[in-house]
Amino acid sequence: MRVPLSWLREYVDLPATETGRDVQEKLVSAGLEVETVEQLGADLKGPLVVGQVLTIEELEGFKKPIRFCTVDVGQANGTGEPQEIVCGARNFAVGDKVVVVLPGATLPGGFSIAARKTYGKTSHGMICSGDELGMGDDGSHGIIVLPPETEVGKDAIELLELVDEVLDIAVTANRGDCLSIRGVARETAIAYGLPLSDPALIDVPAPNAFGHPVQVSDPMGCDRFTARTVTGLSPEARSPIWLQRRLQKVGMRPISLAVDVTNYVMMELGQPLHAYDRQLVQGTIGVRRAEEGEKLVTLDGVERKLHAEDLVITDERGPIGLAGVMGGANTEIADHEATENGTNASTDVVIEAAHFDAVSIARTARRHKLLSEASRRFERGVDPQAAAAAAQRTVDLLVLLAGGTAEAGVTQVIAPSAPHTITVPADHPDKVAGVVYGRETVVRRLQDVGCDVYGQDELIVTVPSWRPDLAEPNDLAEEVIRLEGYENLPSTLPKLPSGRGLTHRQRLHRRVGRALAGIGYVEAPNYPFVAEQILDQLGLAADDPARRVVKLVNPLSDEEPALRTTLLPGLLGALRRNDGRGSHDLALFETGLVFHPREEQRVAGHLPVDRRPTDEELARLDAALPAQPRHVAVVLAGAREQAGWWGKGRPADWADAVEAARTVAREAGAELSVRKGQYGPWHPGRCAELAVVVDGTERVVGHAGELHPRVLKALGLPERSSAMEIDLDALEAVGDGTPQAPRISTFPVATQDVALVVDKPVPHADVEAALREGAGELLEYIRLFDVYENAEQLGEGKKSLAYALRFRAGDRTLTVDEASAARDAAVALAGERTGAVLRS
Repeated sequence: MRVPLSWLREYVDLPATETGRDVQEKLVSAGLEVETVEQLGADLKGPLVVGQVLTIEELEGFKKPIRFCTVDVGQANGTGEPQEIVCGARNFAVGDKVVVVLPGATLPGGFSIAARKTYGKTSHGMICSGDELGMGDDGSHGIIVLPPETEVGKDAIELLELVDEVLDIAVTANRGDCLSIRGVARETAIAYGLPLSDPALIDVPAPNAFGHPVQVSDPMGCDRFTARTVTGLSPEARSPIWLQRRLQKVGMRPISLAVDVTNYVMMELGQPLHAYDRQLVQGTIGVRRAEEGEKLVTLDGVERKLHAEDLVITDERGPIGLAGVMGGANTEIADHEATENGTNASTDVVIEAAHFDAVSIARTARRHKLLSEASRRFERGVDPQAAAAAAQRTVDLLVLLAGGTAEAGVTQVIAPSAPHTITVPADHPDKVAGVVYGRETVVRRLQDVGCDVYGQDELIVTVPSWRPDLAEPNDLAEEVIRLEGYENLPSTLPKLPSGRGLTHRQRLHRRVGRALAGIGYVEAPNYPFVAEQILDQLGLAADDPARRVVKLVNPLSDEEPALRTTLLPGLLGALRRNDGRGSHDLALFETGLVFHPREEQRVAGHLPVDRRPTDEELARLDAALPAQPRHVAVVLAGAREQAGWWGKGRPADWADAVEAARTVAREAGAELSVRKGQYGPWHPGRCAELAVVVDGTERVVGHAGELHPRVLKALGLPERSSAMEIDLDALEAVGDGTPQAPRISTFPVATQDVALVVDKPVPHADVEAALREGAGELLEYIRLFDVYENAEQLGEGKKSLAYALRFRAGDRTLTVDEASAARDAAVALAGERTGAVLRS
C-alpha cells in the first residue's frame, strides 16, 4: 500500500517538521512494515511552468515527425516573449495548455535543461510528458495536456504536486484495514497520540424505496449492498489534476472520471466500489451464485467460464460482474473518448458499494487467476459499515466534478448481524507479554483501535467493524503489546532445568552434519517441494513407493505441488546450478525430512490454543500427518582431490559416495552392510545397496554409487556424478548411541595379509563377511587394500582381493601360531562360502 504523506496529513494533523522517515519510524514501532519512503521530486528544480501552445510548425526531412512550437509561458522566462521549443510528441494542438520546463531547470534523474540546437532549430526548453516528470503514465502516452482553465505561467511543480513523500507499506494478510489511507491514518493518529479526521464520518441519507432495485439471493456471500444513482454527468468532464496525481502516487493509472472517482474512494476508505452505466443495466441488480458453465466477459476483455461457487452480480440478462473481483464489459462506463469512436458516453451511473464474504472472493480470484485491487481488499477484510459512506463520497465527488445530480433514491440491503464481542481478563495482555500494563493502559489501547470496552477485572470488548481480524483474547493482547511498543518488551532468556538440552536425535543430526563437513561436503538445504515429473527423470519404476507423493492443496508453485519422497531432486538441482555457474568440483550434502502418505487417510483436528494439547491430541494429529522420516544425502561431481605440485589428484567416484554412507553410519553407531544393488537413478553396475539388521531382519536403508547416464542427461548434470541417500532415522534406531572412549591396548598387534582369488562376480562384501566371522574374536580390524585382475596369472574370470587383518588379544601377546590359526580359519570359511582360494 502506497501512502502519500500529503494525503495522510489531511486526516492527521502531523507537525510540519515531521518527515516521511519520522512517520515510518512511528508506524514500524506500531507493527506496520513500512518498506521504503520514496522521495518524489527530490532532485527536481524549476523553472517548470504552465504554457499555452501558440503555433506548431511541422519540420520535414527527418526520420520521425518533429514539430517546432512557440509557447506562451507568461513572465516565467523573464521576457514575456513566446518560448521556442522543438518537440516530437503529437498528442497536443494549438491552444492546448502544457507543462514547460525552461533552461536552467533539472528534471528527475539529474537531467539538466539548457538551450540547444537540434533538427536545425534552437530549442529553449522542453514540453514535458508525465514520465519525464516522474509522474508515471497518465494513459495518454505523450505530453501532459492540462485543463483549458489552467493559468499560463503558473508553477507546475505546485500544480502537479510533484514534490511529496510516499510510504510503501507491506500490509500483512490480517490487516485489510491498512489497505486504505483511512486505515493508515488511524494507525498514524494512534502512534502520535493525535485525533483522527475520519473521512468515513459523513452524512448519509437513510435508505428508501426509490433507489435502484436490488435483490440479494445469497446473504451469506453478500451481507450488505448499497446502490446509489447519479444522472446528468457531463461527457466532457475529466478527472482534475489533484485526483489524477493522488491516484498516480498510490500506483494507479487515471482512466476516466467515473472510474477514477471509484478508485479514489477505494484507496481513501478501503471500500471497493463499482460504477455501472445505468442505460446498460436491465432491470433489478441481483447477487447470487453463478450457474455452472455460465459465461461472463470481464472488463479486461476475457470471456470467463464461471464456477458454481463464484458470486456474481446480475441483471435480467444474467451476470454483469464477478462480485468483489471485476465488473463485466456489458455494463462498462464509456468515457468522453467514446464519443469520438461513435459510442455514447455514459451520463447516468449506478454506484455499487457492497460487502462480500472474504473466503468466497479469495477463491474466485484465484480460480480465475484474476487478482484485482478490489479482491485484494475483500479477501483481507473490508469494513462493512463503510459501504454507505463510500457510496455517498462517490456520489458527492461525481456531482462536484462532473456536474451530475444525485437521485434521492437510496437502496440498502443488509443482512442482520450483531457486533462481535470478546470477553477477556483485564490482565491477559500482562500474562502474554510478561509485562504489567495495568487495566487502565489495556482499556486505553483497546479504545485507541476503536473498541468499546466495559467491565473491571473481566472486560467485555466490542470489536470495531473495520477490524475483523480481532477474533479472540490473544488478538486483543497483541494490540495492547504492539501499541505499547514491541521494543519495550524485556529480553529474558528462558532458564532450562539442568540436564536438559538437545535430544539424542538432534545430537545425531549435528554429528552427521559436522562429520560430512569435516570430509569436505558443503551443506545445501533445499525446499521440500517437487514436480512429479522429476520422478520420471530419476528413472524410478512405476510401482516404486517413492512415486506415492503427498500433494499440497495450495502450493507455492503450481509446477511443484508435491512434497519430496527423496532428497535427491533438490541436491541434484543445486549441483546443476553450481556447475552451470562455473563451480565444477562439488560435494554437497543435505539432511532433511521426506514425506510418505499413510495407508489410512485421516483428517487432522484443531488443537487448543488456550492450553497445552494432551498427549492423546498430539498423537491423533501425528497420525493424520504423512510419515516424515529424516534422510541424509550427498552428491559429488568433478575432482575429489585437487591436482597440484603434490600429485595428480583424482576425480570423485562411486567409492566416495559409499564412504559418505559409512561415515554417517559410524556417527550413528550402526553396522552398515554394503553390497551390490540396483535402484532407480543409479548406474546398474556401480550401485551399492546399503542395509542394516533390524530385529534380526536385514533392511535396505539406502543406496550409493554413480548415477545413471540417462539421469545425468535428463537433469543436465556433469558426467560421472555420484550420489548417496540413506534413511538416518533407521540408522538411529539400530545404532548404539552410547559414547565409546577409544581403547588403547598394552599388547602388540599381529598383522596378517592374505590375497584371495575369487570369481569376478563375487562381491567383496561377502568375502569380507566370511573372513570376519571365520577369524573370530581375535580379529580387531580388516581392510581391503588391493584388487588385482590378470587373466594370464589368475585365470579367466578371476580377480584377487588382498586384505590386511589385524589380530590382538586383550589379555596377552598373541603368538605367531595363534595369529596364523585365526588367519587360516578365516581363509577356510571364505573358501567354503565364496570359493576363495589363497593366491600363490
